[in-house]
Amino acid sequence: MKKIEAVIREEQLPVVRAALEEIGYPGITIAAVRGHGRQRGVKQQWRGREFTVDLLPKVKLELIVADEAAAAIAKAIADNARTGAVGDGKIWISTIDAVIRVRTGEVGEVAL
Repeated sequence: MKKIEAVIREEQLPVVRAALEEIGYPGITIAAVRGHGRQRGVKQQWRGREFTVDLLPKVKLELIVADEAAAAIAKAIADNARTGAVGDGKIWISTIDAVIRVRTGEVGEVAL
């Protein structure tokens, strides 16, 4: 099993979710987060003054998927979150040792 974590632009969430619905996925957690990458935020002007916004609003997606589905799901997220501009986000894929469904006690991929 794999855990896919993706941080993307807020405005790309509907497009990414639609793409995930098309290919199917077992479940998803979505959270509003704030942060920055290499660009260290953006400079903006307000009433003639320049200031830096260093914690930008983003959306974090978390999915636990079967090994064979991980590449397709990560590709769908990347292809649909991409705008070509700085700040499009990142995707991390890591290995999950175990999953336990709390309600039934099922363990492993059947718990997805």
